[in-house]
Amino acid sequence: MTIIKTLIFTILVPGSITIGIPYLLLSSGLRRYSFEIGAPRFLGIGLIALGAVFYLWCAWDFVIAGKGTPAPLDPPKLLVRRGLYRLTRNPIYLGVLLLLIGETILFESLSLLAYALVLWIVFHLFVILYEEPTLKRQFRGAYDEYCSAVPRWVPSLKRAKRESRQ
Repeated sequence: MTIIKTLIFTILVPGSITIGIPYLLLSSGLRRYSFEIGAPRFLGIGLIALGAVFYLWCAWDFVIAGKGTPAPLDPPKLLVRRGLYRLTRNPIYLGVLLLLIGETILFESLSLLAYALVLWIVFHLFVILYEEPTLKRQFRGAYDEYCSAVPRWVPSLKRAKRESRQ
């Protein structure tokens, strides 16, 4: 049942954020049209794929390791520290942002770039005003320990190297 709830949430929320709203922005005529296929366009496709992998991997970890969903109304019951959560505390949000930056590059759209920047601010405020205080109450010292070991946004390359050696 958790997998089904995760699929529904994924379609409704990340789907709207990464497909629905960008479609509306792009169809409003606020983009530069170019049909060249070149290295920048392939970079956009790569970032879209990387962002999707980030999201799907983390959603899977929430279901399997956390016994919950990415939805704030049905969050994981256990603190998830595996996978990408070993490198950054917010890989789902980073995945969504990578996907949007990829769309920005692919469609050469300044409106998508502005949207991605506004969304990052919204994500950041949501994390510091709601998620982190909620997780501190739920997981107490374990979450404080996790926060001191894992950065909020920018993955730690030193930590990644250490983790790969273990």
